[in-house]
Amino acid sequence: MNALSLSSMGRFADFAPLVARVIAGIIMFAHGWQKLVGGPGAFGEGTLAALGVPLPVLMGFVVTFVELVGGIFLILGFLSRISALVLTINLIVATLLVKVDLGLIAAEGAGAELDLALIAGFIVVLFVGPGKLSLDRMLGLDGGREAGRR
Repeated sequence: MNALSLSSMGRFADFAPLVARVIAGIIMFAHGWQKLVGGPGAFGEGTLAALGVPLPVLMGFVVTFVELVGGIFLILGFLSRISALVLTINLIVATLLVKVDLGLIAAEGAGAELDLALIAGFIVVLFVGPGKLSLDRMLGLDGGREAGRR
């Protein structure tokens, strides 16, 4: 029965934050890149203005910057907890503005499922830390304070 046990998987636990951070970072970078290519001002004037966001053009640039830089920082594991927090706030606002009316799984387009999955990944990084394979750890910025350690 031990052959079917997953208890030996614990030795790979250090890779969990790396996987969460890199996948979430790539997705956020791609979303930010899409806004950059389309024009952050155009994103603000079009999408954000239609949603009633104050200062939509400025916010278009802010959201683009947060998604691009936050995504890159997560991928690298640099300022990971701060990046995860800022990206969580970004997606909570986006979810409340856009996805609440669509539901979890939308009949057409995307519902809130991707946003919620990304938020879950950000929360892993926020609470568990970036993991051993990160610039934060290499530079001594995180100090190895993963969950359960003191």
